[in-house]
Amino acid sequence: MNASIIGERINMSVSAVIERIKKLENTGIIKQYSAILDHKKIGKDMMAYVAVRIEHPQYNDAFSANIIGNPEILECHYITGDFDFLLKVVTNSSKDLERVLYDIRCIPGVSRTRTLVVLSTFKNDVTALPDGGPF
Repeated sequence: MNASIIGERINMSVSAVIERIKKLENTGIIKQYSAILDHKKIGKDMMAYVAVRIEHPQYNDAFSANIIGNPEILECHYITGDFDFLLKVVTNSSKDLERVLYDIRCIPGVSRTRTLVVLSTFKNDVTALPDGGPF
C-alpha cells in the first residue's frame, strides 16, 4: 500500500505518512517487508501445524537451532500448555510432511508431537492491526 492511499485512509498528508513510516522502520516497529505467496500456486499443497513437547528445557536451544535450518518450517512459536512449541509446516506433499515430521521427532529432547493438517483456509489476514495501530 503506498503513502497516498494510507494518507487518504487516515486523513494525513503523504509527507507526514512517509515520515511516520521512516520512524517506524528506524525504531524497529516495522521489521521487514515481505511478499505473501500463495503456497498452493507454487506447488506447496500440504500445510500442517505441529505441536512439539520437549522433555526438558535444556533441549530448547538445540531444538530451535534445528528448526531454524529447515525451510519447510515457516513459523516456530514457544507456547504455554501441554506442548512447548507450535510449528507451521508447508510442504509439497504428504510424503514430504512425513519426512519433516520424522526429522522433528529425531531432534534430541523431542518427546511428543501432535500434527494438525490444514484442509482449507478461509481467513489469513496478515495485515490486521489492533485498534490504534502505529499511525
